[in-house]
Amino acid sequence: MNASFPFKRTLLASALAFSALNIHAAGFQLNAQSATGLGRAYAGDAAIGDNASVIARNPAAMSLFDRPALSLGVETITTDIEVKDGTYTNNLTASSADANSDSIGDTSVVPNLYYIHPVNDKFAWGINAYSNYGTKTKFEEEYAGYEYGGKTDVVSANFGIVGSYKATEQLSLGAGVDAVYGKGTFVRPANPVVSGLYGVDNLLEIEADGWGFGYNLGLLFEVDDNNRFGFDYHFSPDIEADGEVYRFGATATKQSDTVIMPLPDIAEFSGFHRLAPEYAVHYSIQFIRWSEFKTLEAQNAGTINTYNWQDAWHYSIGGTYYMNDAWELRAGYMYDTSAQDQKRSISVPDSDRQWLSAGVTYKPDEMSSIDFGATYLLGQDVDVAESNAVSSITGTTHADALLLGLQYSRSF
Repeated sequence: MNASFPFKRTLLASALAFSALNIHAAGFQLNAQSATGLGRAYAGDAAIGDNASVIARNPAAMSLFDRPALSLGVETITTDIEVKDGTYTNNLTASSADANSDSIGDTSVVPNLYYIHPVNDKFAWGINAYSNYGTKTKFEEEYAGYEYGGKTDVVSANFGIVGSYKATEQLSLGAGVDAVYGKGTFVRPANPVVSGLYGVDNLLEIEADGWGFGYNLGLLFEVDDNNRFGFDYHFSPDIEADGEVYRFGATATKQSDTVIMPLPDIAEFSGFHRLAPEYAVHYSIQFIRWSEFKTLEAQNAGTINTYNWQDAWHYSIGGTYYMNDAWELRAGYMYDTSAQDQKRSISVPDSDRQWLSAGVTYKPDEMSSIDFGATYLLGQDVDVAESNAVSSITGTTHADALLLGLQYSRSF
C-alpha cells in the first residue's frame, strides 16, 4: 500500500462514523413489543393491561391480573427507503454519478414472550423476552454511493424479570431488572478507486456482540374500574460489544476491540378511560433520552466520532371498540419525533414520523385471545449531505415502513 497514513486514517474514521449513524438513529428504537399495542399505535400501553405483554411497558400493571397469563407473539418490520435527487461525486476521478435508489430497505422479524404469575392479591412476578432496539439496511453493490451504505444489521434482545406490589386499592408499584444482549454486523466498503489502487475491498468490517444490565420502574393508579393512569421508566445500559474488527489503516489488521454502544433511557405516561361498555379511549406520551449519545467510542480506538443527538418524543392516541365478547377493534395514531439534528445519514434516514395503526382481537373462549395489529409508518423528506476525503454524496431521503404483528395470549 502506498497511501499515506493520514489519508487512510481519514477513510477509516469516515467509515466508522457512518456505522455509528446506522446504529444510533431514532429508527434504531423498535416499538415491537406486542401486536395488541401495535394495533393502537401503543396508545395507553402503560395503563391498559389487556394481556401479559403489558410487562414491557409497565410492570406495575401486573396487579390487574388475578390468574397466570401468557403471551407469545411476533412482529415484522419492512422498511421502504428511497434516495431522490441523489448525486455521488468521486473527488479522485472528478466524476459524478446518479445516486438515486428505491431498494434500500429490508425486513426484520421480532419475536416476544411474556408470563405473569400472581402470588396473592398483593404480589405478582413475571418474565419477559422482547426487543427494544434493532435495524437492518443493505445497499446494492451497484449503487453509486455504496461506500456510504454497505451493510448494517443490529439486533438486540431484552430478557427481564419483574415484580409488582399492590400498595393500596388504587396504587400499584412495579420494578424489574433487564439483561440486554446486542449484536452488530457492519461492513463499510471502500471507494472503488481506493479499492483498485490499494487492494482493499472494505474499509471496515465488524462482528461484535455483548451484554448490558438495566432496570425499570413503574406505577399504576386506578381511579376506578374504568379509569387509570400508568407511568414507567426504563434505565437502558451501555452495551459493551466485543468482537473482531478489520480496518484499513496504516496496515490492514484484524484485532479484538470493544465498542461502547450507549442506549437511551425511556419514560412513558399513559391513560385509559372506558367511557361506555362498548368504547374506550387511551393515550401515551413517551420520552426517549437520545441526548445521552454524544460520542461513539471503543476501548482501544478511543473516540471514533462525536455527535449531538437531541431527545425524541412519541405522542399517541387511540380508541377501542368492544364489539362483543369475542371481538375487539382498535385504532391509533402516533407522532414520533426525530433524534437526529445536525447530522443526517443516507443509509438510515431519520425524520419526524406519523403512525397510522389498526388492530383486532378475537377471543375463541374466555381464557384465550388472538391479536393482529398493523401500522403504516410515514416519514418525511430529509435533505442529506455527506462527504469524506475522496468523495461526497447529496440527496433527499424518504423512509416509510409497514409493521405487522400477530400474538396469542392465554390465562390459566
